[in-house]
Amino acid sequence: MSAQATTPNISSAMQPNNAAADLKPQGEAAAKVKPCCVCKEEKSARDECMLFSKSSDPQDACKDLVGKYRSCMASFGFNIA
Repeated sequence: MSAQATTPNISSAMQPNNAAADLKPQGEAAAKVKPCCVCKEEKSARDECMLFSKSSDPQDACKDLVGKYRSCMASFGFNIA
């Protein structure tokens, strides 16, 4: 027997078959950020205002913070209704 016949193919052993790698976005899609990862300060301020507002209408009292959050999200390409 020759030494090559018993030696495993090293190049295939070093590169496992990773099916998940094929599912990851490539190019421009990979560069996009997730909505949960942007505008964290604006979202936190908006949520705190809405949750702890002493106003009878928290939505009206916090509309400036809601507007800032919407503007921030829009700057990253997310459209919030």
